[in-house]
Amino acid sequence: QVQLVESGGGLVQAGGSLRLSCAASGKIFSINAMGWYRQAPGKQREMVAAILSGGSTDYADSVKGRFTISRDNAKNSVYLQMNSLKPEDTAVYYCNARDVEYYNGTYYPAGWGQGTQVTVSS
Repeated sequence: QVQLVESGGGLVQAGGSLRLSCAASGKIFSINAMGWYRQAPGKQREMVAAILSGGSTDYADSVKGRFTISRDNAKNSVYLQMNSLKPEDTAVYYCNARDVEYYNGTYYPAGWGQGTQVTVSS
């Protein structure tokens, strides 16, 4: 399965910033889409931001103008810069990768990271 390792979560005051990172390991040939999802207690997991290999991006309305997603295809990595954080951004953030192809021909339609906690205090 796809191995995705996240880092960068933590505790921050409202109005502060955090940067999440996620790297996919292994001899990867390509990853079509990478993104970030989040799940708050008692709520369903929701898409936060996504980016295609060509650079096209998509954001949830709730984070537009505050969060910026980027990726480094050479490092099979995706990043989420989160500014002007609000208490309602508190959640476990999960990295996601779609259409992952390895040099040995192995293909996975999707993979998930283990999650990193982001807590925003008021």
